[in-house]
Amino acid sequence: MDLSKIIETSPAKNGWEKIGLTSHHGINTPLFSLRTKNSSGIGEFLDLISLIDFCHEASFSIIQLLPLNDTGLDPSPYNAISAFALNPIYISLYALPFVGEDDLKPFKQLDKLSQIPYYEVIQLKLSFLKNYFQNHFSSLKEDLSFKAFVETTDWLKPYALFKVFKERFQNRSWNEWPEEYQNPSKEALKALYEKEMPSMEFYFLLQYFAFKQLRRVKSYANQKGVFLKGDIPILISPDSLDVWLYRDYFNLDFSAGAPPDMFTPLGQNWGFPTYHWDILNQNNFDWWKTRLTIAAEFYDIFRIDHIIGFYRIWAIKKGSKATEGSFFPPNEADALAQGEFLLSKLLSFTSMFPIGEDLGLFIDHIRRSLARLAIPGTIIPRWERYYDSDSSFIAYKDYPPLSLTTLSTHDTETLAQWWSLFPADAKQFAQNFNLPYEESLSPTLRLRILQDAHKSSSYFHINLLGEYLALDPLYVHKDPKEERINIPGTLLSSNWCMRYVPTLETLLSDFSLIQKMKSLS
Repeated sequence: MDLSKIIETSPAKNGWEKIGLTSHHGINTPLFSLRTKNSSGIGEFLDLISLIDFCHEASFSIIQLLPLNDTGLDPSPYNAISAFALNPIYISLYALPFVGEDDLKPFKQLDKLSQIPYYEVIQLKLSFLKNYFQNHFSSLKEDLSFKAFVETTDWLKPYALFKVFKERFQNRSWNEWPEEYQNPSKEALKALYEKEMPSMEFYFLLQYFAFKQLRRVKSYANQKGVFLKGDIPILISPDSLDVWLYRDYFNLDFSAGAPPDMFTPLGQNWGFPTYHWDILNQNNFDWWKTRLTIAAEFYDIFRIDHIIGFYRIWAIKKGSKATEGSFFPPNEADALAQGEFLLSKLLSFTSMFPIGEDLGLFIDHIRRSLARLAIPGTIIPRWERYYDSDSSFIAYKDYPPLSLTTLSTHDTETLAQWWSLFPADAKQFAQNFNLPYEESLSPTLRLRILQDAHKSSSYFHINLLGEYLALDPLYVHKDPKEERINIPGTLLSSNWCMRYVPTLETLLSDFSLIQKMKSLS
């Protein structure tokens, strides 16, 4: 395969030119999991400055983040109420004008907890920000950069209005609001903006600070030679500003999900509406174009969540079970045509480099299509096996170069958990990769596995930060369950609240860990 020739005609050509056709190494982390001495109850935007320094010292060139969009009261970063707005829970409070150390003392007890108390954090933080707004907005609103942000950000007014109504109507879904607010005309919206402006300005200010801080992070990352990789979910919450305002783009009669498989015999219903791709196309995909344009302010690379959904989506009729869904389009030829058209169109709007999350069964034809488009997919070694023969593990050298190798993700067990929960598979893994088998994964064996994985044929090698931290037993929780980020298909209180044991200041001073990581790249 002459990749350079494929890239010449690839819709991802601009992205390849930005990052270079070479091996890249990096970490993947939720922002909320980070700790620094400046954090206020949760990982925050400016905590990424220290993480960038850490990766720079370790010669890692990519930091992959989970989605950062506003999710309201839901801790899941994949349940956004806006495709454009950032989550204000990540604003670094210490960096705001007029804020002193004493103002942040109420957050310090929350910082000490081993897991993130999300609802306590968001309530305390919003209360703090509302008081801050009341005390300082009269001064802040005169800032010329703030005025420019408000005047040039087209989506800001409808977002702020949506947030005002969400709070006023006790966070109920928009289809439970008073009827006159459920489907307002353009004229009605203009009148509402004028009427609700005093309340909307609070959300203007939060987005201004969030954008300002994340732009600063992006600038610093570029100075240090580190690429930020964002995550853009294919779908969005039915109770979102986007569905409320751009109703024609979404098919509310169906929800997306996944068919039954060996892991979920009843299938999955994610509850997110599917798209009216034809209507989006008629409007030159303006909503997606805005989404990608905003993301490009912060990221050089982006993960296309559930990329196979652009080819075909498991659509479940409203009121039906997940098992009663079906793929749309139903046949392979139409699915390939749709996927290649949509991805080519969307990638024409951005110079960000795409990496697809293409995990699933019976998708070889889609993976071949992604290879033709020069879009890398994702490989998790524990799942890369010769299932049609002896189920042995595929050798790292046989991975396609157009891929990302990762030992685990936010939706899987950590490597150590998998090793202990599936000992038969772990034994075979050790045998296939010429490794000693241990019942419990030691730091020495873990380092061997990381070394091998970072030498796979993939162009990209990115693992959860926790997989590297586990090289030092002092840097992981005593209970392995606390290292798990999310269990898909569940609403457990333990989801999306994982917090790292060490602070980033500690990691930056750990020469031994930095050298071990440096040896991997």
